[in-house]
Order: sequence, then C-alpha cells, then structure tokens
Amino acid sequence: MKIEETTNEGLRRAYKLTIPAKEIDAAVTAEIKKIAPQVRMPGFRPGKVPANLVKKMHGEAIHGQVVNEQITGAIDSLMRDKKLRPAMQPRVELGEGYEEGKDATLTVDLEVLPEIEAPSVDGIKLDKLTVPVSDAEVDEAVGNIAAQQKSWKDAPKSKKAADGDQLIIDFTGSIDGVEFEGGKAEEAPLVIGSGRFIPGFEEQLAGVKAGDDKTITVSFPKDYPAKELAGKDAQFAIHVHKVQVEDETKVDEDFAKNLGLESLEQLRSLLKGQLEQELGGLTRTAMKRQLLDSLASGHDFAVPQGMVDAEFEQIWAQLQQEAAQDEDPAAALKEIEAEKDDYRAIAERRVRLGLLLSEIGQANGVQVTQQEMSMLIQQAAQQYRPEDRDRFMELIRTNDMAAAQLRAPLYEDKVVDFLFDKADVSEREVTRDELQAAIEAEEAPAPAPAKKKAPAKKEAAKKDAAPAKEAAPKKAAAKKDAEPAAERPAAKKAPAKKAAADEKPAAKKAPAKKAAAKK
Repeated sequence: MKIEETTNEGLRRAYKLTIPAKEIDAAVTAEIKKIAPQVRMPGFRPGKVPANLVKKMHGEAIHGQVVNEQITGAIDSLMRDKKLRPAMQPRVELGEGYEEGKDATLTVDLEVLPEIEAPSVDGIKLDKLTVPVSDAEVDEAVGNIAAQQKSWKDAPKSKKAADGDQLIIDFTGSIDGVEFEGGKAEEAPLVIGSGRFIPGFEEQLAGVKAGDDKTITVSFPKDYPAKELAGKDAQFAIHVHKVQVEDETKVDEDFAKNLGLESLEQLRSLLKGQLEQELGGLTRTAMKRQLLDSLASGHDFAVPQGMVDAEFEQIWAQLQQEAAQDEDPAAALKEIEAEKDDYRAIAERRVRLGLLLSEIGQANGVQVTQQEMSMLIQQAAQQYRPEDRDRFMELIRTNDMAAAQLRAPLYEDKVVDFLFDKADVSEREVTRDELQAAIEAEEAPAPAPAKKKAPAKKEAAKKDAAPAKEAAPKKAAAKKDAEPAAERPAAKKAPAKKAAADEKPAAKKAPAKKAAAKK
C-alpha cells in the first residue's frame, strides 16, 4: 500500500492511500477458495464446485466485501504507521471511477488529538466552602412536608365555598343535551382556585353550600387534547356533597408515623441527611469550578474543531429546545442567538478541559473498572422501558463511541476526585447564600469577552458540572392515565436541567484507534 500525505496543518491531516489491484485480486481469490467448499450447486457434489463458477455466482459480492476489508485494513495501517490519534472518526472516500481490476485510491481526512503535556498535580490550592445544617432548616423542611400533606375538615352546612376551600361534588357533563365520555364523576374533590379544572369551572362554584345543585356552562379550550370537545360549550350538572376547609396539620409522632416512619426524630434525621447531601453537592460544585478554572487558565492549546463543532451543536440543540418551551419562544431564541459566539467559546473550553482531564487521568493511572462500568450500564438501562433495555445494552456493547460517552462522566468524576485528594484544601464554613453566591460568581470567562451579560439560561447552565453525553436511544413516552374531561391538562414545563455549558468538560478522547478508523 502506498501512503501519500496531502495535508499537515495544525491538527488537520489528510492522506491519499493506494491499494494495488494485485493485492485486492489476491484477497478475492483467497476468499473464493475459502468459501468454495461451502457452496452448493446442482450437478456438483458438496465442496466440488469449481472456483471459477463460484466467482461467477458470487464474485461481485465477494469483491465488495474484500474491498471494504482492505479499506479497513489500510486505515488501521495508516493509524499505526503514522502513530495518529484521531479526534473523531476520519472521513474516508473511495476514489471515483473505481472498478474491479484497478488500484483502489482512498482519501482519508481527519483531525488528530493535540499533544498535551500532563500538568503537575501538585500545588493546587482549593477552598472548600461548607455549610452546616441548622435546626431551623430542618424545621423548615418538616414544615414543607406538612404543607404538602393537607388535611380537610367538613365546614358547617351554612358555609359558602370560597377560594381555597375544597368541594366534594358529583358532576355530569353534556353538550347539546348529550353526555360525553369522561365528563362524569362522583364525589370528586375540587379545590377552588387550584386551576385543576378547565377555565370557568371552579369560578362558578364559588358561593355554593353543601347540598346545593347547580348547572354551569363552560367552554373547552381550543387546544384541548380531546378534539371532539375542543372549543365546544358544555353544561355540567353539579351536586355539592360537602364544603371543606383546610385543617391544621400537626407535626407530631402521629404525623411521622402516617408517613411510614417510626418517629418524628427519624423524620428529622432523614431530612437532615438529605440537606447535608444537597449542600455537599454544592460544596463539590464550588470546588470543581475552582479546579477547572485553574486548569483552564494555565492551558491554551489548539483543539480539534470537529470536536468543538459537535459540542457546540449539542449545546445549541438543548438551548433551542428550552427556548421553544419558553413563554415567549421568539424572544428566547433571539436572546440565545445574540450570545451564539459565547456559546461556541464555551464549547471550545469544554473540549479543552475534557482533553486535559483525560490526559491527567491517563498519566496518573485513573481508571474505570469493569465492575464500575457494569454497574453504570445497569443503572442507565433502568431509565428505559423493559422492552427497550436490551436494545440499549446492545448499543453499548457494539458501539464504542456510545460506551465512551456513558463512561465519560464517571471517569471525569474520578479524575476530579484524584485532583481533590492531591490539592491543598482549605476548609471554611459559610452560609448557604454565601456558597450559592460563590458558585455564581466564579463563572469562568470565555476566551473572548462577552459584549453583554449572558442570558439567564446561560448563567444557570454554567453551574452544571457533569460532562456532556452522546444521545442515547430515546425512551418511549410514558402512557398517561385517563383523566376526567373536565380537568385541565397540566401545563408543560421546561426541563429542570439546563443546557450543558461552561463547566461541563466534553467527553474524553476518541475511542480506540481501530474503532475510530472504521468507515
């Protein structure tokens, strides 16, 4: 095989490979001899079909298979001989006009990973900001649970229902005198002002008393999911069984036992543990931000633009998805468009940090064990429906890139923990507000200064320290339980997790050379 380098600029490499026709023909002949004993043809005993007939019958398919194998082998040889470390899968093209009996000419275009000198892990100084959990915070957490455990008591029969009161009602809905499916319920609870039912339903029940019968008219929203009801006027015949008012929830031993716990002290202990875990996560986020800023400030090597493009596209897709769910999608899209250059700088920073952390991990023997990887795969598989789990497991088993992307967050966490252990850490007690302010204030600047303050989504995005992941197979949407037609469908909410941005190093180095080199 002949190798000719055509481009060597920065991290970009391009090569022209020529596979001689005689090598391809020899491989085809060898393959025909290999499969000939297995070929069956009328008039010939098993294993006695002449090679020329085998070639006539299957030659085209065999030739195509051999050419693909020769291409894969040629790329493997290129990577090995030139000691190339591809950043992403190379782009490979077979020359136009190739036909059987001629030399095969390939063009291979790729970006290589930069040569990075792993920095010293000694002398790193970090502040560990800790927040003790106070009894007042535990009291507040208990109170929040109590507020969610509303209890009701019957009001006097003379009580007129007001905003915040709960009614126990029967209702039957009809359109033009004909009852419709899902429009009927018995002893249904309804809190006036909750917005649970379609517009106009709850408001017309203000002032009713226990034992009252009332017929109301409402209009289903034009975008109501049930198309046969959307935009139509409906009448609901309602009987009020009870008017109830909120009863005070006593936080005592019985309250804790109603939650399935042994005592109020156990409840407080569990909540304190949850608060400590939450605050510990914020402490880690603040430390990690300091660490990444320290690493980023001391390293400014070139990074593969293909990796930056892929990282930016992932960030941008998430931002666009969130903007589409905003109350004013057009304004949200305009806002992120104005900061597009900043997000691209963030993508470049993420790639650089990802490569740097990977180099540090490899230089210091940080590894993800097979047991850890197996547990990770099992945990990830649980996010899918049972019928989709096997497909996910097969993807991870057969796709090196998907496996690497799943592994990347755990690997990064282990590298970060390794650096934490090596760092000179000064612990300081602060308040929750001070810790939160430190996280928000320590946003690292992008390489080029922004012209104006980044949008809120961007600032929130920077707080998320998990590395980016390659898209996994989509989970099927969960089936919704049927609900009464009178009830208003819950409004869609934007995803709680913001787009990955400044503090999310991109996935580690490309997978094994062989896998990366394949077409």
